[in-house]
Amino acid sequence: MKKIYRLINYLFWPTITGLLLAILIFTFFPQWIDDQQQPISIPTPRQTESDSYGVAVKKASPSVVNIYTQKKLPPNSHLSADPLFQRFYNGSNPPKQQRMKSSLGSGVLMTADGYVLTNHHVVDGADQIVLQLQDGREATVIVVGKDPEIDLAVLKINLDNLIPIKLADTDDVQVGDIVLAIGNPFGVGQSVSQGIISATHRKGLGLNIFESFIQTDAAINPGNSGGALIDTKGNLIGIISAILDRTGYATGISFAIPANTALEILEDIIKHGRVIRGWLGVTALQLRPEAAKQLALEPPSGLVITDVYQNSPAFFSGLLPGDIIVRINQIWATDNDRGMNIIANLSPGDSVKLDVLRDGKRKIINAVAGTRPKAN
Repeated sequence: MKKIYRLINYLFWPTITGLLLAILIFTFFPQWIDDQQQPISIPTPRQTESDSYGVAVKKASPSVVNIYTQKKLPPNSHLSADPLFQRFYNGSNPPKQQRMKSSLGSGVLMTADGYVLTNHHVVDGADQIVLQLQDGREATVIVVGKDPEIDLAVLKINLDNLIPIKLADTDDVQVGDIVLAIGNPFGVGQSVSQGIISATHRKGLGLNIFESFIQTDAAINPGNSGGALIDTKGNLIGIISAILDRTGYATGISFAIPANTALEILEDIIKHGRVIRGWLGVTALQLRPEAAKQLALEPPSGLVITDVYQNSPAFFSGLLPGDIIVRINQIWATDNDRGMNIIANLSPGDSVKLDVLRDGKRKIINAVAGTRPKAN
């Protein structure tokens, strides 16, 4: 019994002392307990792959260039002819100082040997063109060829270690796809904006002769022209071309020339120095739906020939003013743009089968496509 009493006595006082010490710590130093109970913080990634387009931009941006141009302007003859102005030169001829007008745009490096696509309007009439890469290098530019009818121009630079852009298949793009626009807006330097594809095959805008635009709501401003519209993988979807706004600032309606079309223009200009398109040699107007219904055309559409050029393929085939073209190579001629594009997409020498309505009777006229005259 004494042994048990001693054991209890031996354990009692250390236990009481420990409890009193714990009560004191909880009462007067609670922060010690909180610090010990803080969970270990595991840092999470700032950005996940699903909510960042950094990889796409990093892939495409070295292929997007800044373009600076200058145009020579005539001296201000109105001021130099002013008698008050001439008094400062004692009636002698005042000096004719050369004035320059500067503008800017963007371009896309398409090949490793230095071929660049940009808009025709970016370099049109320029006396001096300077191209700057993302890495800061500058290059003198050779204008290989221009196509004002679709607003594209091909430039050539001679530099090493160039990174051409990768192309997407623009036949696969859909309305609602996310896109990024890369260019040099207002000359502030290479910038990226984001949006979606708002429409495809947009035409009838009166911006170019040949139109089949990709429409986007990505912010595009002066200086973006000729830049790259890319997908979320960094592949080229289109060459940025125009904004639909009279003020010249972004309003959410912008247009790009599809990459597939741009590539065809590039290859033609490299090979021929110009774009080779098929040509028939007529001017035509779209037949009004009411008139088409009266003529029992189904679908109610067609193209009325208003003029036939002398010695053109249409002239030699026997087409006449007043003829109504119903189909071209079995494709319905529903509007003038479509008919012109069907012919333009032919190669010179290709056969053209025309389904024509003349004096109320249908007939087939065969022609041979010629070469569309070069645009000024």
